[in-house]
This record gives sequence, C-alpha cells and structure tokens, in this order.
Amino acid sequence: METEFAGVDFPELARESQRIWNENARWWDGRMQEGNDWHNRLIAPAVMRLLGLRAGEDVADLGCGNGLLARAMAQQGGRVVACDSSADFLECARARGTQYGDGIEYRLIDLNDAGELAALGSARFDAAVCNMVLMDLACITPLLRQAVRLLRPRGRFVLSILHPCFNTFGTSLIAARDETGGAIRYAVQVHRYLSLEPALGTGIAGQPSSHYYFHRPLSALLPACFAAGFVLDALEEPNPHAAQPTGSLLSWDHLTEIPPVLVVRLRLNSASPMGSLSPE
Repeated sequence: METEFAGVDFPELARESQRIWNENARWWDGRMQEGNDWHNRLIAPAVMRLLGLRAGEDVADLGCGNGLLARAMAQQGGRVVACDSSADFLECARARGTQYGDGIEYRLIDLNDAGELAALGSARFDAAVCNMVLMDLACITPLLRQAVRLLRPRGRFVLSILHPCFNTFGTSLIAARDETGGAIRYAVQVHRYLSLEPALGTGIAGQPSSHYYFHRPLSALLPACFAAGFVLDALEEPNPHAAQPTGSLLSWDHLTEIPPVLVVRLRLNSASPMGSLSPE
C-alpha cells in the first residue's frame, strides 16, 4: 500500500474502518435514502455546481455509498461507474438505482488499494467525484494518485469533506449571550487543528457502530493532492444557514459565517506526465 505523507495515510486502520462501514451500510441506507437535509441543501448543490456534468460524460463515483449522488449524475445524463469498498452499500445502491439500467455500473473496489483502483482503467473518465468520503478513508494517497490516471486531459475531480478547519473533533459549537445579556452569539471554538489523531465518532445518531474519522489539515491534504498531479481549480464553502433554524442553540443552522463543509475541484496539472495523456 502506498504511503508518503505523515498524517495523511493510516494503513493500520484500513481493514477495521472498512469492516465498520460495511456493518453500518444498511442502516445508513435506511436513514439517508435519497439524501438527508445536509446532503440535499448543503453538499449536493455545491458538488454538482463544481462538477458541471454534461450529458454523455463518463464519471467515476469513488465511495458511492448507497448511490444517491450516482443516481443524480445518471439523471443528468452521465455514464457513471459507482465504486465502494462495502459490498452491502453497493447492494443498497443497486436496489435503489434499477431505473437507470446501464447508466450506472457498480464496482466493489478497496479505495485504499492502488491496484484495485487501477483496474478501473486509464484516461477513461471525464470527471470523478469523491463525496464526503476522504475523512472516512484510512489511506488517500493511493486514491489521489490513481484518480490522476483515471481522468482524461482537462478532467476534473470534485471532493467534498467535513471542513477540516471548523468541523472536527478539535472544535466545539458555542452559544453565549453577550455581556449585556442581550443577543446570543454563535461560534465555533477551535482548540486543536494540526495534530488530531484518527478517532471514532458518530455521523448520524443511532448508527450501529462508531466509525473512524481521519482528520487531515489543509497543509497535509492539499499537498497530497498536488503531489499526486492535481492543481486546485475551484472551491466552495457552503453556507449552512437554513430559512428556519432548528430549536437547538448548538446547531450549524445558526452559524451563517462558518462553513461545516468544504468542496473543492481539482484538475490535472498540465505539467505532470498524466496531464499530457491523449483521450481514448
């Protein structure tokens, strides 16, 4: 297994992390179905804007989960190869995506393994997506390096993650009245950022097993992308504000200036060897 950057890859936790996600897959499918509030309101719109998918394009969905984004891309006319490390997640995705027929191909692939990713082909895709996956993936260097090989020239790779600056185990949501006893101020307190270790946590309350979160500060994540052969092309930090915030004081809906999610678009670096490949 390829590793290079300290604090980026955690191969010793790869198998355990995969086991946990397979254990949680059917429960998550039942809760997510066609997307929860955050996905539909906050994440998917930003991902689809940066992706700019055109009908007839070939796109790889790396870490497709129950296939909700794969179905959205197929609905827009994309030819999708939906990949996941969990056989149970893929079964859920197939069951939900029958109406798209050959528009979605499903592949069981260990996203930590460069060899399995390489089996997807070379210069095959116009675009690739990795939606809310990297913070749950033990090793990202193999995926980044192989994503470069998967894309055609001018291909783009869209990633979405929990914001590594504001939405981690090193942060806390705060609600406090100002010194006059008037307005409540909402904030995120950051008490650790650079050196957070992998830790077990809960994505949705009630899930069967806690899963690992792999925090990577921007100073680790982006250099890993650049070293793989990408350049940063665009980014969005979606505003979490809802029209009617929840009743909870400690809710992201109150934090209109602090994004919980980061979405980036990468493109092939034209100076890299893979950037000069001819399309198939």
